[in-house]
Amino acid sequence: MSGFTFDSDPNRIIHEPARLKIMSVLAVVESADFVYLQRETGLTGGNLSVQLTRLEEAGYITIAKSFVGKMPRTLAAITPDGREAFKAYRTYLQGLLGATGSLEGRGRTGRGNSTPTTSC
Repeated sequence: MSGFTFDSDPNRIIHEPARLKIMSVLAVVESADFVYLQRETGLTGGNLSVQLTRLEEAGYITIAKSFVGKMPRTLAAITPDGREAFKAYRTYLQGLLGATGSLEGRGRTGRGNSTPTTSC
């Protein structure tokens, strides 16, 4: 086994599906504006706004607001701390998937032995 333990937990800030989508997009671009993030993640404007605020409060992203002409523009970018947190989250998932990879253990009990259980 790879040293993964099932008693570890994922980063709860990133693990939430909407925030995971946002972090996944921001991990592969320099920055993204609100409209791009909304289109890529499929989130509503209100939900995207709330989740961006939570990620910003955690220090995982920066938000820059400006105007292009008279139109407001919101740009989000991942921070170094956010990149590290996302990398750790990916490592967690890879460990979890690696520990369950082949699923050869199906049908066994979780009692510390390998005796198959039977059902009535």
